[in-house]
Amino acid sequence: MAEQKRLTEEDAQAQLQKFFAEIPRTISLVLFCDPAGKNEPFAEGARQIIRAVREITDKVTLREYTLQHELAKEWQITRSPTLVFAPEAFKIRWLGAPIGHEAQTFMEALRIIGRQEPGLGKEAMKVLAKLDSPRAVKVFVSPSCPYCPQAAINGIRAAVARPDLVSLEIIDIQANPDLADQYAAQSVPQTFANEKQIGLGAQPEEIFVASLVALEPQRVFIPDSDAEEITCDLVIVGGGPAGLTAGIYAARSGLQAVVVEKGVLGGQVATTPMVENYPGFTQVGGKTLVDIMVTHALEYVKIFPGEEVQAIAPGEVFTVTTTRRRYKARAVLLATGAGYKKLGAPGEERLAGRGISYCANCDGPLFTGKKVLMVGGGDSAVTEALHLHNIGVGVTMVHRRESLRAQERLVVSLRQSGIPVLFNSEVVEILGESRVEAVRLKNNQTGEESTLPVEGVFIAIGFTPAVELARSLGAELTPDGYIKKDERHRTTVPGVYSAGDVEGGFKQIVTAAGHGSEAALAIFEDLINPYWTNQKKR
Repeated sequence: MAEQKRLTEEDAQAQLQKFFAEIPRTISLVLFCDPAGKNEPFAEGARQIIRAVREITDKVTLREYTLQHELAKEWQITRSPTLVFAPEAFKIRWLGAPIGHEAQTFMEALRIIGRQEPGLGKEAMKVLAKLDSPRAVKVFVSPSCPYCPQAAINGIRAAVARPDLVSLEIIDIQANPDLADQYAAQSVPQTFANEKQIGLGAQPEEIFVASLVALEPQRVFIPDSDAEEITCDLVIVGGGPAGLTAGIYAARSGLQAVVVEKGVLGGQVATTPMVENYPGFTQVGGKTLVDIMVTHALEYVKIFPGEEVQAIAPGEVFTVTTTRRRYKARAVLLATGAGYKKLGAPGEERLAGRGISYCANCDGPLFTGKKVLMVGGGDSAVTEALHLHNIGVGVTMVHRRESLRAQERLVVSLRQSGIPVLFNSEVVEILGESRVEAVRLKNNQTGEESTLPVEGVFIAIGFTPAVELARSLGAELTPDGYIKKDERHRTTVPGVYSAGDVEGGFKQIVTAAGHGSEAALAIFEDLINPYWTNQKKR
């Protein structure tokens, strides 16, 4: 075991040495700290990761000053820690420490700055070239958020591509909770430009750049010219466990397949704090499991993250149009999953990201020491309530029934934790001006209403299947709103298949992966002998 660990560490070091060998320029870093301040643990975290990098390469230099230094005054730096990247060339600052998921952002920042190549696509660069006035960008992130690196890296690329007009501050909400409160950025990632919110959640780079130029959130990116066209056998829409597994099995069957994912690879698994029921792992972090799946899938199939499918045109050859390009394919697999179900209560949409959250792992640290409400009664709600309790959040659960639907083991843990549960109660309104301040509850047995002061509302009441594409194709749905399919995962549209949570049933990682493999094998057999052709001959 010790020998294996040593070899693993040596391999990691060799990869890092190769990483820095490909960077031609020296990257200067300047760290400003207040040794006596409350954020010294964050400063020490920044020092450690920089120290570890400098032990591997001499292409990273570091100077450290206190907030009282003349340079801090000249650059108007008032927060500790603040890490400044290559100040001679760019305007990029990090308020906090690049730890957790943000270590990925830090390494990508070194790559981009060291090469002075932003890495933006052709279409994004075309849009950014239109920028004709300054943009001060702020990206709010958390080390526990797997979505945040994408948003932060978008900002870094823009700041390197247009150093004349774009400045960037990456703001860690755990190190700077007052700034998060000031901007009501109580859900991460959030992106602001010139004090205006331009992004809530991770965005594809084209959408981010378009929002940056327009100074308002953009939902659709329309390229100036036709996107690049890719011809393949199978387009898999969705990069969760079902889609990734389908890609592996399709490729191993001899099909040329691609996986297109509009959001974070791994879907809901990426935001699950801990997975304890996946075969082969007694306990594994959700993001770690996703990384393993993605690494495996990449050995077989091309993955295109950050692309949203806008339309699918059926025919003997399907045309799949995304925000970046077109795909020509013989079959389409919809592994689009299911999104967080919303309450529909007044105030929910208005206060989204301002105290309302659907991911305790992402946003929970911001509410440490505060009182919040967890809405729901299933496994997810109880698991997230326990997570919030364990990180020091004062959490109360509310459930519309008289008993919880979660597994007994979780219910026992909930009782032992002392987390209060309000049964037979529903949220009828979420109150607050610029952020959540209270909720109005109704007892559905007595009809009595009450107001509970809270600073956050976490919602875990299930999922809504992402069936928009299926509906646009004319595919039939089940009475519950999921995609209707047969035992071979065929939808009612010839050549279109489904797999995973979008089909309903047990929403388990292993189930989704199994459905992905079944669908891929069925598609392989059907493309050899198309069942829709035989149907036409009858």
